[in-house]
Amino acid sequence: MSYRLYLQEGLDDITDEQLDAAMAMLPAWRREKAMRFKHVQGRKECTYAYLLLCQALSEVYGITEKPFFSIGEHGKPTLVEYPDIHFNLSHCKQAVACVVSSRPVGIDVESIGRYKVALAHHVLSDSEFAEVQAAPAPQIPFTRLWTQKEAIVKLTGRGIDDDLKNILIKYNNVSLHSEEHPDKGYVLTVATG
Repeated sequence: MSYRLYLQEGLDDITDEQLDAAMAMLPAWRREKAMRFKHVQGRKECTYAYLLLCQALSEVYGITEKPFFSIGEHGKPTLVEYPDIHFNLSHCKQAVACVVSSRPVGIDVESIGRYKVALAHHVLSDSEFAEVQAAPAPQIPFTRLWTQKEAIVKLTGRGIDDDLKNILIKYNNVSLHSEEHPDKGYVLTVATG
């Protein structure tokens, strides 16, 4: 495996006191970003995603100082002081995820939600749509396919591709690792080149 995945679940169990203590560990710029979220959930996601990155950098690379990001044209973050270390963050209500690698990498974690046929028609190829429609719980394969597409978008750093329907075919050389956790309410995918 050419990457290390870090995951934190149970965001609902984090108390206000724990969140305050975690936010106190953030550098000022990240704390300000977290505080811009109107709801506590967004603050938790922003805070714990950054702390997972700090943990990953410490454990994998021995880096203990707080990292600073540079944001690319389409929103892909890079580490200003360590351009050869690649990372990506993602979060949803159920989990926060961070992946680090020596090569470009993308990750997406999404809540398993209600399946919407109109959205599926818009973003899935005909064969993907048929797979989803045939599933006993279509929201699970739909969420998996969505995370795969989003992880590729984040891997490439190009932003949302105009042709989401065919992105898995277009980038068939990308390695995808998906995990479905219906019992915990989320799906995640890591994409590596």
